[in-house]
Amino acid sequence: MSENQLLEIDRELRGGDAAAASLAEQRAGFEAYCARPAAPDVTVTPVTVGGVPGLRAEPPTTTAGTLLYLHGGGYSIGSARSGLALATALARRAGTSAVSLDYRLAPEAVFPAAVDDGVAAYRALLDQDPPERLAMAGDSAGAGLALAVLLRARDAGLPLPAAVVAMSPWVDLTLTGESLRTHEALDPIFDAAGIAQIAALYLGGADPSDPTASPLHADLHGLPPLLVQVGSHEVLLDDATRLAARAASAHVDVVLEVVAGAPHVFQHFAGRLEEADLALDRAGRFLADRLGR
Repeated sequence: MSENQLLEIDRELRGGDAAAASLAEQRAGFEAYCARPAAPDVTVTPVTVGGVPGLRAEPPTTTAGTLLYLHGGGYSIGSARSGLALATALARRAGTSAVSLDYRLAPEAVFPAAVDDGVAAYRALLDQDPPERLAMAGDSAGAGLALAVLLRARDAGLPLPAAVVAMSPWVDLTLTGESLRTHEALDPIFDAAGIAQIAALYLGGADPSDPTASPLHADLHGLPPLLVQVGSHEVLLDDATRLAARAASAHVDVVLEVVAGAPHVFQHFAGRLEEADLALDRAGRFLADRLGR
């Protein structure tokens, strides 16, 4: 456990006041926080997948298939570019290429626009690769979106991918997780009121208990193997733990990893935080072990 690294990152994350910024400022700040130049050995190409723009990253060891990556940002901030670093990190470790998707954001496009975009992109990838060579991953809202896309695909009779990785998943927009309140002092980024505001912006008046808005409350039977990673300091801790429990009850092959003292989507700190690198290593192995079976 890299306690000093975790403490340094916690202090850094508490240094700003994103809630006071305008949406435009939040979007710009998030891009600066997440978007990083691609490594010199990674080829990045703009693509359109199922009518949805995105970025394709090709690490040099791509052999195993394609990873569809859905970025975080509360459905209202973030982009294919902000998701590219984590998408590439997973792809490099899993031996895949990655498509980081630029799905539509709220409030310009509210629920279920992001789900529609994810399903359209997944359908297009199925035209290019068999399902056993496809995987899906996402962080935060993007992890919830990944599960929503899988639910919609399953219900439409589409074949499902080999595996899915959910990092700090936000899967309950009904906001019933106890940790939303009990972990407010621990979480350096979010509190319950802020999460509620983000949910309302995305939902645009829709029912938060809709299974594709809150996959926690869906029937999860038939979903592919699932890896859930979360930090113990997150207000969304209970989203992750309850998701894993419900998936297990639905006979889904699921692995839950809780990293003590880690913040929301701690994997962003790979290279600075030992736990982040190790978590990405485990996620890459999880995907590689299941692709192509």
